[in-house]
Amino acid sequence: MINNVVLVGRLTRDPELRYTGSGIAVATFSVAVERPFSNAQGERETDFVNCVAWRKTAETISNFTRKGSLVGVTGRIQTRNYTNNEGRKVYVTEIVCENFQMLEPKSVTEKRAQNEGANTGGSGYSNSSNYSQNSSSNYSQQNNQNQAPRNKQSNYANFDEDPFESNNDSIDISDDDLPF
Repeated sequence: MINNVVLVGRLTRDPELRYTGSGIAVATFSVAVERPFSNAQGERETDFVNCVAWRKTAETISNFTRKGSLVGVTGRIQTRNYTNNEGRKVYVTEIVCENFQMLEPKSVTEKRAQNEGANTGGSGYSNSSNYSQNSSSNYSQQNNQNQAPRNKQSNYANFDEDPFESNNDSIDISDDDLPF
């Protein structure tokens, strides 16, 4: 079976870097991707795709990209769930970023950041989902510990470690729940 995703677009917000209770870096971000066709009004619509990166990739994305950065992301689609504060099960579909590429020079990104400071218009993208507010905290929710410092040294040798290994919940999804 094939589960491969390739995206090219701009970050809709600065990546949010956190650490799990065991010190593994995780970054969440969203990429705005224009559709290759126009709608009935002749306009191209934009999709806002939620992404998550782990370990060194997460730290690199957090350190070298910001809102508006043009990036290429390759990875896989993942669906997970968690129970929110109201006791309701929430399903999250996201792209697990395995590789990424910065697609513009650093000077262009810095110039855009300076212009955003003077102009509130920014890149024109706004993330319409509540992804960062509702689900990104789920990665560190089980251990309920404070964020580790950015310079924390972590062991990246074990890439086969499954961060969801202790989660024994099964995913019950019907065909009607899938967006495709």
